[in-house]
Amino acid sequence: MCLILFAHDCHPRYQLVVAANRDEFYQRPTLPANYWPDAPHILAGRDLQEGGTWMGVTTTGRFAALTNYRDPSSHKVDAPSRGHLVENYLRCDLTPVSYLESLPEGGAAYNGFNLLLAADDSMYYYSNREGQIRKVEQGVHGLSNSLLNTPWPKVSRGIRVLTDILQDEDIKVERLFAMMTDQEQPEDQELPDTGVGLEMERMLAPIFVTSPNYGTRLTTVILVGRDNRVRFWERSYLHARPDEWDEVHYDFKLETS
Repeated sequence: MCLILFAHDCHPRYQLVVAANRDEFYQRPTLPANYWPDAPHILAGRDLQEGGTWMGVTTTGRFAALTNYRDPSSHKVDAPSRGHLVENYLRCDLTPVSYLESLPEGGAAYNGFNLLLAADDSMYYYSNREGQIRKVEQGVHGLSNSLLNTPWPKVSRGIRVLTDILQDEDIKVERLFAMMTDQEQPEDQELPDTGVGLEMERMLAPIFVTSPNYGTRLTTVILVGRDNRVRFWERSYLHARPDEWDEVHYDFKLETS
């Protein structure tokens, strides 16, 4: 993912509310979200180029999501795929903290990443560019291609809109999708300087990204209810347009012991 907006333990009906965009090259082969044949408890999309996934949930209540940390000056061409960090967590039964502590050298072999991991109503954040495991506090948060809650324009705007959406006891899913297809362009003076040049910063700045070869491929919305009901939507955009999509939707009750 390249933008994850989420509310953790701060809504009367939902323990977790997630709206996230995956930005990627349009030609990169991908399977839409589904239950994995080799791991039926995992619901996630699949990257067919490197394997792994960018976000997923399990029928037992685990959640994981990944964003890349944008730092072209430290890019390693032979680094392992970051998508396996999400996959391996969803496949295992370690606690979030134990899983993060098990990463060799804190995940130093990977290019820069941010991980959100949740289980048993608790959520943790880790970046190998920061090296500190942080428990995510109750509230509304945003994560793009820098550290958690870094106030890039798309993050700050998304947090404001999501906070407003959460005022409704019955969250309107279409409002979440509308938030994630916002193409408003920030002013140049608001943009971060991540080393990719001004034109690229402009292209990547809106919530919904478009360009000839790269942009927002899909939006995922997840609602985890306090009644243990999980609702999961994924819209894959056609022709790089936010008004044309294919959608999958899943609805299930968490397995409880």
